[in-house]
Amino acid sequence: MGDGGDYAALVDQPRAVRAGEEIDAQALDAFLARALPELAGALTVEQFPRGFSNLTYLVVKGGREMVLRRPPRGAAIKSAHDMGREHRILSALAPLYPKAPRPLAYCEDPSVLGAPFYLMERVHGVILRGGASTAALDPGARRAVSEALVDALAELHALDHRRPGLAALGHGQGYVERQVTGWTARYQAARTGDVPAMERVAPWLHAHRPPASDLALIHNDFKHDNVVLDPDGIDRVVAVLDWEMATVGDPLMDLGTTLAYWVDPDDPPAFRAAGFVDVTTQPGSLRRREAAERYGRATGRDLSRLPFYYAFGLFKVAVIAQQIYARFRGGHTKDPRFAHLDAAVAACAAAAARVAETGRIDGLGS
Repeated sequence: MGDGGDYAALVDQPRAVRAGEEIDAQALDAFLARALPELAGALTVEQFPRGFSNLTYLVVKGGREMVLRRPPRGAAIKSAHDMGREHRILSALAPLYPKAPRPLAYCEDPSVLGAPFYLMERVHGVILRGGASTAALDPGARRAVSEALVDALAELHALDHRRPGLAALGHGQGYVERQVTGWTARYQAARTGDVPAMERVAPWLHAHRPPASDLALIHNDFKHDNVVLDPDGIDRVVAVLDWEMATVGDPLMDLGTTLAYWVDPDDPPAFRAAGFVDVTTQPGSLRRREAAERYGRATGRDLSRLPFYYAFGLFKVAVIAQQIYARFRGGHTKDPRFAHLDAAVAACAAAAARVAETGRIDGLGS
């Protein structure tokens, strides 16, 4: 199929709401009557079930499709689930960046649905989450997707972060130091057991911070299942989702996170089994180093310190998984997907330690 073909069957679809994650439809309907009074008719609510962080629902009111996002139950890290901030980011981006979904309404009153939430337009398209969606692509399509993802990241980093509305999203200077310190603290707060590799990587990151880089608007979770692809041309990214961690900072930190989710087919089995989207392990996709090199050519940025950024990306992903696992262990979610995230934490930590030892972003198992 290459970069063409009809992928309508792969368009992301909602399902019935999971037990324990229901929302009060009557309270939501009353809010919509105030916030979007032009909408009339019956209200229906379904859930997009595949995300690991914020809870995401399809809300249909009078034929109008909207996506509602709210924090997960039991989340202890307010800054990672700040719905007001994410709504402000989308509001600032919408006039400047066509791939940002348009925000529609924000509710800061937790008494409505139990937490602040916002609604945005629904963008129809393909979201690659692994399994059948990956198998439906031929090698040419997989390559086109991987190239489009890298190009979209480079495009985002080319935006003028000094524009009104964007400049206020982050402090910029000192970003790397704050990130290393902050994610180390988050890990310690979410620990449920000993992971020796995490204890080794944290001080290595502190000791090997690169000098200050240029600044850009960065997404901080840019990966295959956070972009929406055009079903009529799989090589086109039509939307970028999940802006909760976006800020102004070092763009190579963003690249490092993207590469942390980019699994090569010859990576260690435990890392391949960590639950990442499997498209990059299939024939046709760019390998991790090829993705980095494509980004370097598109942006002209110096990638000589890339092992640090990649190791940090792996460390951060491990912390995110640990936070979710801690919520599961604490009984705040019963989602069975979270029961074995401790294995993903260990696999990411081992990969980060390997990068620290070898200075390589590939050959993690050699």
